[in-house]
Amino acid sequence: MASIENTEPPTKETAALTVKDDPPLGPDGKPLSKNALKKLLKDKEKAVKEQAKAERRAAEEAEKKARAANDPSKELYGPLEARHLASLPADVRNVFSLKRLEAGTTVLLGAFVYEVRSQSAKLHFLRLRKNGQTVQAVVAAGDKISTQMAKWAASITPESYVKVVGTVAETKEEIQSSSIKQVEIQVSRIYVESAAPEQLALKPADAQNSDPGRPKVLLHTKLDNRVLDMRCEVATSIIDVADAVAQYFAEYLRSEDFKSINTPKLLGGASEGGSEVFEVGYFGAKAFLAQSPQLHKQMSIAGGQERVFHIGPVFRAETSNTSRHMTEFTGLDLEMTIIRDYQEVLDIVEGSLIAIFKGLTKNRVQEIETIGKQYEAEPFVFPEDGKVLRLKFTEGARLLQEAGYDQSENEDLSTETEKALGALVKEKYKTDIFVLDKYPLSARPFYTMPSESDPGYSNSFDIIMRGQEICSGAQRIHNYDLLISRINAQTEKKVDPEGEGLKAYIDAIRVGAPQHGGVGIGLERVVMLFLGLPNVKLASLFTRDPSRLAP
Repeated sequence: MASIENTEPPTKETAALTVKDDPPLGPDGKPLSKNALKKLLKDKEKAVKEQAKAERRAAEEAEKKARAANDPSKELYGPLEARHLASLPADVRNVFSLKRLEAGTTVLLGAFVYEVRSQSAKLHFLRLRKNGQTVQAVVAAGDKISTQMAKWAASITPESYVKVVGTVAETKEEIQSSSIKQVEIQVSRIYVESAAPEQLALKPADAQNSDPGRPKVLLHTKLDNRVLDMRCEVATSIIDVADAVAQYFAEYLRSEDFKSINTPKLLGGASEGGSEVFEVGYFGAKAFLAQSPQLHKQMSIAGGQERVFHIGPVFRAETSNTSRHMTEFTGLDLEMTIIRDYQEVLDIVEGSLIAIFKGLTKNRVQEIETIGKQYEAEPFVFPEDGKVLRLKFTEGARLLQEAGYDQSENEDLSTETEKALGALVKEKYKTDIFVLDKYPLSARPFYTMPSESDPGYSNSFDIIMRGQEICSGAQRIHNYDLLISRINAQTEKKVDPEGEGLKAYIDAIRVGAPQHGGVGIGLERVVMLFLGLPNVKLASLFTRDPSRLAP
């Protein structure tokens, strides 16, 4: 039988199939067609090539293992294993401490890899980040470090977490790209504790966009990828400033004989009326998230706790998508008994804020400078002597009227007039903070004490920073009959004194309470305005607003 000729020239692997022998038979016992034979030849050729490729891979893997077996540095790098931990030195908790160590000191540093830069096949630089601060680590092939180890170190993906052992070395020139500019770490061991993927939703190097060469990252992208965002130096510095604000607030109040309390966040009823409250299910009943610790602070005073403060979450169901509002924020609250008049409360509140500002300007210089590189703002101006400017509400209204604003002396400020008043005060009095005292009674909650000298106004105040309110405070009504009268006089946000949200509070006043007053300050707003940030969400660890419940 004549053979079926193949129109393509035979390859070495298929030559045996192209001799003039009987062609292969198909499943039906008949000779294969020309197309079927052609497919068979291609399949066999593909199989031969795959086998050759597998053999090459196996040979390369064997060679790699052989090199690894002969690598003198093989125990000094790679994925971190338990056996590596036994001989590690003490961990460096703060990279700034490296500057205080003598050259040649051996250290262990656990850190994220910020970026990798290779100068040659044998010399690589890793910028390591810990708590937002960076230091340069050098991996150089030589007597103790193999070329394989140096090459492996250069392949570590950015944002992987590593443990590095090395010696502290002084540099001839300052390292401009790192927070620590005078010293570097000469690596002797490096292990990857957790490897990051090559593709990330956000690069912290881009999030810190003070470098004009980097792409700008939008706020919602930062908030969506907050874990990566907070690794950058600027975000970490803001977190550190927020931590310091709470610290200095608490330290000052403790020095004034205040004690810390914790108030419930689940309430049986809305405490202040209105619709700005979150309702949640509670074992088949309704409960509400606390709009503030206000009433429980007052109940603590009625319970004989003369000076108390509270740092904790506050919930507001406000559909305000602005740069200064969130649905959950951190409240800095205090409440205290009054001996003579409610100006005593103002003295304490002002004292706590000045303590915060002085603490930040003295102890957080590095963080403030770092933040200022990305978010430029004029330094916050406050009175070093602690004497904060106090204006009566009517005085503030007249300043606005003189500047051409239609501001009544009996109506609350709007966002626009609040900012305008801040600018006017800054120009006239050279300060970024002031008190607006004696607010119209109609603009205040039912528990606010009316002014004895002018019943149309109240013993209450706001404190303004850079033209924005950071807190409201007041003397509270401690007289039961007056409190009930004020509740009954409410025309807006009417409340029920027998309701589950108020009854216990009303009873606490009924059984006797001293004169008292207090304030609620928004921590994130203080941070935003002190630093001059464009949005309060940047001052929040994990933001909650009308459109965000994650991460």
